[in-house]
Amino acid sequence: MVEKVEKRVRESDRQVDTVAKALTILNCFSAGEPELSLKALSEITGLYKSRIMRLCGTLIAQGFLVKTSRATYQLGPRVMILGKIYEESHSLFKSAQPVLEELVHSTGESAAIFMREGMTRFCVIQKVGPSSLRYSVSEGEPLPLHAGAPGKVLLAWAPENIKNRFLEDRVLRKYTSRTIIAKKDLERELDSIRRRGYAVSEGEVVQNAVSIAAPIFDHESNVTYAIHVGGPAQRLTPERQVEILPPLEESARRLSFLLGKE
Repeated sequence: MVEKVEKRVRESDRQVDTVAKALTILNCFSAGEPELSLKALSEITGLYKSRIMRLCGTLIAQGFLVKTSRATYQLGPRVMILGKIYEESHSLFKSAQPVLEELVHSTGESAAIFMREGMTRFCVIQKVGPSSLRYSVSEGEPLPLHAGAPGKVLLAWAPENIKNRFLEDRVLRKYTSRTIIAKKDLERELDSIRRRGYAVSEGEVVQNAVSIAAPIFDHESNVTYAIHVGGPAQRLTPERQVEILPPLEESARRLSFLLGKE
């Protein structure tokens, strides 16, 4: 009897590991890498090619991947379907579109909402500004928490255990000469952001790009989302930043109210 129980436990662990590895493969794809070869997947995941082929075969059969004529892999239609279901069932996605459109209209710059997931952030909704010279990001592309105004807002209001783990466990990547990588300096910056209620960054991820971001609170005063306005430094001067801040903060308040924040 004990032997049978142990076999069932081992089989359960094996199945969980298989699911985890399949999800690891799906997480290899991004806006910058929408198509990957078997070799690339092996290098990213560290898995043997034979195992990747078996896992990809299952993912293809379920519609999560497709194989191209170039013998590479792309995300399949099932991913899009689940994404649409998530988008349609999430109240913020429904509510944010007109708020972002109004923010773009009032500032003349691109606006976006970022979400924190674990130790990274990504853009979930974006409205591009009217100028030919503008700041934009790829929706779904992983971006840092320690660099850029939206990331610093999300990190500043992250739960203490998340913030502490981020600061303790990571070697902070330096994207530009303006990226803060000294952890004591970053801690002081995060404290300052919480006191004033918003963040500003200039050239921390992309040279000459300015971003202003504010937190979006839910009904429990948690911050999972940040709203930002971004553009080139030549337009978003310190004087212009002062003009943009009120409509940005108003947009953040409106979205917070829609998420239940009183």
